[in-house]
Amino acid sequence: MVPPEYHLPFFDTPLGFTLVILAIVTGFYLFIGRFKTPADYHRQGVAIQEQSEKQKEMSQQASSQQAVENGKKGEKIEQAASIMAPPAAALAPPKDDPITPAQLAQHDGTDESKPIYVAIKGTVFDVTAKRAMYGPGAGYNVFAGKDGSVGLGKSSLKPEDAVPDYSTLEPAEMKVLDQWYDFFSKRYNVVGKVVQ
Repeated sequence: MVPPEYHLPFFDTPLGFTLVILAIVTGFYLFIGRFKTPADYHRQGVAIQEQSEKQKEMSQQASSQQAVENGKKGEKIEQAASIMAPPAAALAPPKDDPITPAQLAQHDGTDESKPIYVAIKGTVFDVTAKRAMYGPGAGYNVFAGKDGSVGLGKSSLKPEDAVPDYSTLEPAEMKVLDQWYDFFSKRYNVVGKVVQ
Protein backbone atom coordinates (compact mmCIF):
# COMPACT_ATOMS: atom_id res chain seq x y z
CA MET A 1 0.00 0.00 0.00
CA VAL A 2 1.29 3.45 -1.01
CA PRO A 3 1.28 6.08 1.75
CA PRO A 4 -1.35 8.78 1.08
CA GLU A 5 1.24 11.58 0.59
CA TYR A 6 2.82 9.60 -2.28
CA HIS A 7 -0.39 8.30 -3.72
CA LEU A 8 -1.11 9.60 -7.23
CA PRO A 9 -4.65 8.78 -8.18
CA PHE A 10 -3.74 9.46 -11.77
CA PHE A 11 -1.82 6.16 -11.83
CA ASP A 12 -4.93 4.27 -10.80
CA THR A 13 -6.44 4.49 -14.26
CA PRO A 14 -4.95 2.67 -17.23
CA LEU A 15 -5.09 5.82 -19.32
CA GLY A 16 -3.25 7.85 -16.73
CA PHE A 17 -0.57 5.22 -16.30
CA THR A 18 -0.10 5.04 -20.09
CA LEU A 19 0.19 8.82 -20.43
CA VAL A 20 2.79 9.02 -17.67
CA ILE A 21 4.86 6.23 -19.23
CA LEU A 22 4.52 7.93 -22.63
CA ALA A 23 5.75 11.24 -21.14
CA ILE A 24 8.73 9.51 -19.55
CA VAL A 25 9.68 7.74 -22.78
CA THR A 26 9.24 10.96 -24.80
CA GLY A 27 11.43 12.88 -22.36
CA PHE A 28 14.03 10.13 -22.52
CA TYR A 29 14.12 10.28 -26.33
CA LEU A 30 14.27 14.06 -26.28
CA PHE A 31 17.18 13.88 -23.86
CA ILE A 32 18.94 11.21 -25.91
CA GLY A 33 18.30 13.27 -29.07
CA ARG A 34 20.72 15.88 -27.78
CA PHE A 35 23.55 13.42 -28.13
CA LYS A 36 24.82 11.99 -31.41
CA THR A 37 25.14 8.30 -32.00
CA PRO A 38 27.98 6.76 -34.01
CA ALA A 39 25.55 6.50 -36.93
CA ASP A 40 24.91 10.26 -36.70
CA TYR A 41 28.63 10.97 -36.77
CA HIS A 42 29.01 8.66 -39.76
CA ARG A 43 26.18 10.41 -41.64
CA GLN A 44 27.71 13.81 -40.85
CA GLY A 45 31.15 12.65 -42.00
CA VAL A 46 29.73 11.33 -45.28
CA ALA A 47 27.90 14.65 -45.84
CA ILE A 48 31.08 16.64 -45.15
CA GLN A 49 33.09 14.43 -47.48
CA GLU A 50 30.49 14.79 -50.24
CA GLN A 51 30.48 18.57 -49.77
CA SER A 52 34.28 18.64 -49.84
CA GLU A 53 34.37 16.59 -53.04
CA LYS A 54 31.76 18.85 -54.59
CA GLN A 55 33.79 21.96 -53.69
CA LYS A 56 36.95 20.33 -55.04
CA GLU A 57 35.19 19.49 -58.31
CA MET A 58 33.87 23.07 -58.59
CA SER A 59 37.36 24.40 -57.86
CA GLN A 60 38.86 22.15 -60.55
CA GLN A 61 36.22 23.30 -63.03
CA ALA A 62 36.98 26.94 -62.16
CA SER A 63 40.71 26.28 -62.51
CA SER A 64 40.30 24.60 -65.89
CA GLN A 65 38.04 27.43 -67.04
CA GLN A 66 40.65 29.97 -65.85
CA ALA A 67 43.35 28.02 -67.70
CA VAL A 68 41.26 28.14 -70.88
CA GLU A 69 40.75 31.90 -70.45
CA ASN A 70 44.47 32.39 -69.77
CA GLY A 71 45.25 30.34 -72.86
CA LYS A 72 42.97 32.56 -74.92
CA LYS A 73 44.65 35.65 -73.48
CA GLY A 74 48.05 34.14 -74.26
CA GLU A 75 46.97 33.48 -77.83
CA LYS A 76 45.82 37.10 -78.18
CA ILE A 77 49.13 38.36 -76.78
CA GLU A 78 51.04 36.08 -79.15
CA GLN A 79 48.94 37.28 -82.08
CA ALA A 80 49.57 40.90 -81.08
CA ALA A 81 53.28 40.21 -80.68
CA SER A 82 53.45 38.48 -84.05
CA ILE A 83 52.53 41.79 -85.68
CA MET A 84 55.98 43.00 -84.65
CA ALA A 85 59.00 41.32 -86.14
CA PRO A 86 60.21 38.36 -84.07
CA PRO A 87 63.84 38.37 -82.92
CA ALA A 88 66.17 37.57 -85.79
CA ALA A 89 67.71 34.10 -85.73
CA ALA A 90 71.09 35.24 -87.04
CA LEU A 91 72.27 38.82 -87.16
CA ALA A 92 75.48 39.98 -88.77
CA PRO A 93 78.18 41.21 -86.39
CA PRO A 94 77.57 44.90 -85.56
CA LYS A 95 79.53 47.39 -87.63
CA ASP A 96 81.11 50.59 -86.34
CA ASP A 97 81.21 52.42 -89.68
CA PRO A 98 80.83 56.19 -89.30
CA ILE A 99 77.68 57.53 -90.97
CA THR A 100 76.99 61.27 -91.20
CA PRO A 101 73.44 62.65 -90.86
CA ALA A 102 73.57 63.58 -94.57
CA GLN A 103 74.48 59.99 -95.52
CA LEU A 104 71.79 58.66 -93.20
CA ALA A 105 69.18 60.89 -94.85
CA GLN A 106 69.86 59.17 -98.21
CA HIS A 107 68.52 55.93 -96.73
CA ASP A 108 64.92 57.05 -96.08
CA GLY A 109 63.36 54.57 -98.50
CA THR A 110 62.75 56.94 -101.41
CA ASP A 111 65.53 55.31 -103.43
CA GLU A 112 64.61 51.62 -103.68
CA SER A 113 68.15 50.70 -104.67
CA LYS A 114 69.39 51.74 -101.19
CA PRO A 115 68.68 50.10 -97.86
CA ILE A 116 66.46 51.85 -95.31
CA TYR A 117 68.24 52.95 -92.13
CA VAL A 118 66.85 54.03 -88.76
CA ALA A 119 69.15 55.38 -86.05
CA ILE A 120 68.44 55.12 -82.32
CA LYS A 121 70.74 56.75 -79.77
CA GLY A 122 73.34 57.15 -82.51
CA THR A 123 73.31 53.49 -83.59
CA VAL A 124 72.23 52.89 -87.19
CA PHE A 125 70.02 49.87 -87.96
CA ASP A 126 69.21 48.41 -91.38
CA VAL A 127 65.41 48.01 -91.44
CA THR A 128 65.10 47.28 -95.16
CA ALA A 129 63.44 43.94 -94.42
CA LYS A 130 60.48 45.93 -93.06
CA ARG A 131 60.08 48.29 -96.01
CA ALA A 132 56.29 48.02 -95.59
CA MET A 133 56.66 49.66 -92.18
CA TYR A 134 59.51 52.12 -92.82
CA GLY A 135 59.21 52.86 -96.53
CA PRO A 136 57.62 55.98 -98.07
CA GLY A 137 54.01 56.43 -96.93
CA ALA A 138 54.33 53.78 -94.19
CA GLY A 139 53.49 54.49 -90.56
CA TYR A 140 57.09 54.51 -89.29
CA ASN A 141 58.62 56.31 -92.27
CA VAL A 142 59.00 59.37 -90.05
CA PHE A 143 62.04 57.61 -88.49
CA ALA A 144 63.59 56.43 -91.78
CA GLY A 145 66.86 58.11 -92.76
CA LYS A 146 67.35 59.85 -89.42
CA ASP A 147 67.92 59.42 -85.71
CA GLY A 148 64.42 59.83 -84.28
CA SER A 149 65.26 58.88 -80.69
CA VAL A 150 63.04 61.56 -79.11
CA GLY A 151 59.98 60.45 -81.10
CA LEU A 152 60.55 56.82 -80.14
CA GLY A 153 60.96 57.74 -76.46
CA LYS A 154 57.77 59.81 -76.55
CA SER A 155 55.95 57.23 -78.70
CA SER A 156 55.27 60.06 -81.13
CA LEU A 157 55.01 59.90 -84.90
CA LYS A 158 55.21 63.68 -85.27
CA PRO A 159 58.05 64.71 -87.64
CA GLU A 160 59.13 67.46 -85.21
CA ASP A 161 59.75 64.80 -82.52
CA ALA A 162 61.92 62.62 -84.76
CA VAL A 163 65.17 64.23 -83.59
CA PRO A 164 68.36 62.73 -82.12
CA ASP A 165 68.92 64.77 -78.91
CA TYR A 166 67.20 62.62 -76.31
CA SER A 167 68.79 64.38 -73.31
CA THR A 168 65.47 66.14 -72.56
CA LEU A 169 63.45 62.93 -72.20
CA GLU A 170 61.75 62.15 -68.88
CA PRO A 171 62.89 58.94 -67.08
CA ALA A 172 59.77 57.06 -68.23
CA GLU A 173 60.35 58.19 -71.83
CA MET A 174 64.00 57.19 -71.57
CA LYS A 175 62.89 53.74 -70.49
CA VAL A 176 60.67 53.48 -73.58
CA LEU A 177 63.57 54.58 -75.77
CA ASP A 178 65.81 51.93 -74.21
CA GLN A 179 63.13 49.32 -74.91
CA TRP A 180 63.03 50.38 -78.56
CA TYR A 181 66.82 50.19 -78.73
CA ASP A 182 66.71 46.67 -77.27
CA PHE A 183 63.92 45.70 -79.68
CA PHE A 184 65.90 46.91 -82.72
CA SER A 185 69.14 45.32 -81.47
CA LYS A 186 67.53 41.88 -81.48
CA ARG A 187 65.95 42.21 -84.93
CA TYR A 188 68.03 44.39 -87.24
CA ASN A 189 71.68 44.49 -88.25
CA VAL A 190 73.75 47.37 -86.90
CA VAL A 191 75.48 49.05 -89.86
CA GLY A 192 77.25 51.93 -88.17
CA LYS A 193 77.27 54.92 -85.83
CA VAL A 194 76.09 58.44 -86.53
CA VAL A 195 78.92 60.96 -86.49
CA GLN A 196 78.69 64.75 -86.80
